[in-house]
Amino acid sequence: MIRCFLTTVDNPYSPYEQFEDWYRFDTDKGYNSSGLLMRMAYTSDQLTDAENAYEIEQAIDQIVANDPLNIYKKLKLDIKDDAPGEQTA
Repeated sequence: MIRCFLTTVDNPYSPYEQFEDWYRFDTDKGYNSSGLLMRMAYTSDQLTDAENAYEIEQAIDQIVANDPLNIYKKLKLDIKDDAPGEQTA
């Protein structure tokens, strides 16, 4: 499944594969991208994963389109879903 992430052009870390490093860099620079995305995305426990992913992508598109400093970018990754009943360590 394709998943979208909000990041900045200067962040060298992957928000999916290296989240802790990515988050530390993001907050140290004062971007607070996760907080911005949380405020903009209309997600809910009542929505499916696909619906929430769509809402997140829409919010990311809006943030990138309205970014006067051109620091944000959308990162699209093809993430393999686990088989039913399978968990990753």
